Amino acid sequence: MLGHKGFYKGSSILLSGTAGTGKSSLSAQFTYSACNRKEKVLYFSLEESPNQILRNMQSIGIDLEPYLKNRVLKFYAVRPTMTGLEMHLANMHKEINKFNPDIIIVDPLNSFVTGSNQNEAKAMSMRLIDFLKIKNITGFFTYLTRTTEDTEHNFISSLIDTWILLRDIEISGERNRGLYILKSRGMNHSNQIREFLITDKGLKLLDVYSGIDGVLTGSSRIAQEIKNQEEQINLQNEVEYRKRSLEQKRRAMKARIEAIEAEFASLEEEDQKMIKLETEKISRIRNDQKNMMDRRKGQGNNKFKNSK
Repeated sequence: MLGHKGFYKGSSILLSGTAGTGKSSLSAQFTYSACNRKEKVLYFSLEESPNQILRNMQSIGIDLEPYLKNRVLKFYAVRPTMTGLEMHLANMHKEINKFNPDIIIVDPLNSFVTGSNQNEAKAMSMRLIDFLKIKNITGFFTYLTRTTEDTEHNFISSLIDTWILLRDIEISGERNRGLYILKSRGMNHSNQIREFLITDKGLKLLDVYSGIDGVLTGSSRIAQEIKNQEEQINLQNEVEYRKRSLEQKRRAMKARIEAIEAEFASLEEEDQKMIKLETEKISRIRNDQKNMMDRRKGQGNNKFKNSK
């Protein structure tokens, strides 16, 4: 969806969506991929303990524990209500300077918003993003929204380089997950809504299937895939039938051509015989005429000699 490329180092990525859309799972997948590239990741978990994250992600085929043991990954779990925002920001700066990560994860960023401190939380978030940009550290932030249309997190949108939105897609009584890229600075990106699955072997991004009512997901998608497969089979059968029919016509035409050629050869042979006989007859007639003329000339000469 990003032109087969990744994010720029030092960029800021915002992943927003309602509850259950897969924000933590995508964060874990992002973490796993980064650690697999031997990039250091500092994961700020503001709602779950590290043990919960490790257990939950193992259920979807993402095993982060080896990277934790190799010290490529570090968790920093804290409740936002434990201290003030300034202290949280100072502790985060301290952990970042100590671990020196390539990437940090903050899940979810809006946990710092409590009660009437929205302006302070916004200011803190902006200062954190500025700090990461100065140190060229990639920041991956999740944001829990109440509804799909919730724009409460727009306060940091100007600092965000890539904004990914997760959404519920309800079709035919089913709830499925989809994602799309709202913006991505400095790179081409897809404008399609893509369905993704959370399986026991990780996350799987599916190809786009569109119908009259929009993007097809779940059983509607499966039904469309079956319909498309049936259409392809029917078309393939039609193609094979036409190929066989064409081959039969080709063989029939070849047989007719061979029969015509055989008939022509027979006629040609008869005609050649007749041509030979007629040619020989003409030759005999010419010879007879020549002999007759020669005899007449000889008789004329004898008469002339006798008269003398």
